[in-house]
Amino acid sequence: MSFDFIKAEAAGNDFIIIDAENLPSGMDLNKLVVEICKREKAIGADGVMLYDKSETCDFKMRIFNPDGGEVEMCGNGARCMGLYAYTYKFNKHKMRMETLAGVIAIEINNGVPRLKLIDPKDTRLNFIIEVDDKDLEVSFTNTGVPHVVRVVDKVDVAPMEELGSKIRYNKEFSPAGANVNFIEVVDEHNLKIRTYERGVEGETLACGTGCAASAVVAAMLDKAVSPVNLITASGKILKVYFDLENSECKNLYLEGACNLVYKGKYIVT
Repeated sequence: MSFDFIKAEAAGNDFIIIDAENLPSGMDLNKLVVEICKREKAIGADGVMLYDKSETCDFKMRIFNPDGGEVEMCGNGARCMGLYAYTYKFNKHKMRMETLAGVIAIEINNGVPRLKLIDPKDTRLNFIIEVDDKDLEVSFTNTGVPHVVRVVDKVDVAPMEELGSKIRYNKEFSPAGANVNFIEVVDEHNLKIRTYERGVEGETLACGTGCAASAVVAAMLDKAVSPVNLITASGKILKVYFDLENSECKNLYLEGACNLVYKGKYIVT
């Protein structure tokens, strides 16, 4: 058995895109995701995205982390999927994409995808969690995926692997857990960011919904003003736009370049 796939990249995040129609019937999708995401042993990726038909939108996106678990949303993945749909399916500059997080609008301008994300929800600012018997101040919001945001002086030396894992699994965010973003304020329009992602269980080079969450939290803490450039660990920049009124965020957009890198055929052994 075999199937065709597309490899895509956005700000250092890489994804495998598969058309649901191309998958052999009866395949264990979760097991397949774990196998093909392995670097050096298979295709290797930060996640797998399944393109499927939708009854309510132009198409549906399902996204899976390397551990095989399906998640609600991925900003960088959604931008890659939008570019894939534009290139191979619709040739429409404006599309609507069905996700577990809700309907996401996407626009392609000169090859650059721009997403309209859901309005952030469940936002909490500057509260205390306990990590290793110590109090740690963090903020939280959900931009389609749950995100913890912690402001630090120097993001380059933030203890990503150690502290990121402990925050991700903290009882405050159970049972689903949360991604963890460390941000450094450069100025009101520029933030440096590093992200520890659940499902990957480690640092990734960028996270789109994490960038959106961090920009919004920084603005609510009076540390940033829209638009905000997020300088990711890959060195690439994602731009976040939003309206902030009376501590409520509306019209949240994520923009940045991405690439469809190559086509391939995976042989199932």
